[in-house]
Amino acid sequence: MRKRWIQAMAMLLPALTGCLKHTRKVMQVSMPGVVMSASGSQLVDSINKQYDAIDSLNAKVEFRASAGGAKKGKVTDYTSFSGYILLRKPENLRVLGLVPVLHTIAFDLASDGQTFKLYIPIKNKAIVGSNSVTVQSTNPIENLRPNIFFDSLLIHSIGPDELYSITNQTKTVQDSKKKRLIVQPDYDLNVLRKQPDSNELIPERVIHFSRIDLLPYEEDIYDKNGDIETQALYGPYQTFGTAKFPGIITIRRPLEEYQIVITIQKLTVNQKLNDNQFQMKIPAGVQTRIIK
Repeated sequence: MRKRWIQAMAMLLPALTGCLKHTRKVMQVSMPGVVMSASGSQLVDSINKQYDAIDSLNAKVEFRASAGGAKKGKVTDYTSFSGYILLRKPENLRVLGLVPVLHTIAFDLASDGQTFKLYIPIKNKAIVGSNSVTVQSTNPIENLRPNIFFDSLLIHSIGPDELYSITNQTKTVQDSKKKRLIVQPDYDLNVLRKQPDSNELIPERVIHFSRIDLLPYEEDIYDKNGDIETQALYGPYQTFGTAKFPGIITIRRPLEEYQIVITIQKLTVNQKLNDNQFQMKIPAGVQTRIIK
C-alpha cells in the first residue's frame, strides 16, 4: 500500500508543479565586451607615469557645490558658477570663482603649499591659514583647504617605499534607460602604511580602476582614524590637446557632508606659469581672519 502511495505521489507532483509554476522576467545582465588585466605594479606604474607627465594645469571650469546629507536631514544645492584653476607642482594653487552673470570675482584662493589666502570681495572679508587643518571648524567651508583641490585634481604618485595591495571587484549597476543591469569589473589599488611598532596596516588611499580601460575612476583618501576623508570621482575622460584628463571631477567630503563638482571646459597642460600668478595680495581695509 505504501509503495503504491509513493508511486502515485511521484506521478502527481510533476503535474502539480507544472500547473503552479510561474515564470517572470528579470533584468538582463550586460557583460563588457573587453575586460583588461593588470598587475599591481603595472597599475602603480600607470599612476606614476600619469602624475609625472603633468607639471602644471591651467583650466577654465564650472563649479557646482552642494552641502548637507543624512546627518543634516537636507541637502542645499548652490547656483553653479564659472572660474579658473591654476596648478603648478610641487604645491602651488590658484582658484578663482566668478559671480554668475556679472563675472566679477566671487572669491580668490591662492596657496604656496604651506599657507593659503582666501579673499571674498563681495563680503569684504579674507581668510588666512595653514594648508592643513589642525583645528576642525564647525563650519565645513573653513575646513576646505587647498590640498583638497590639489589631491583631487591629480592622483599623486606612489613612492617606492609605500605598501600596496590589489583586489578585484565586480559591481552591478542599473541602466535605467535600457532597463538592464551592467556588470562593471574593476581593480582596487590599496595604498597602505604600517602602524609604528605594530604589524597593523592603515589605509591611506584606495584608487579604483575600471577594467574596461584601466583608467582610474575614483580615489578614496583616508584620515588617520581610517575614515574616508575625501572622495574624488573622475567622469568621462576627454582629450585636451595631447593630454587625456577627466572632463568632470567630483570632490566629496562625506564626514562634513558637502561636495564640489568641477566641470573642465578648457584645459592646457604643462603651460609655463609664473610665480606672480600664484600670489594674491589682500587689499587694505579688508576684514581678515586667521584660522588654524
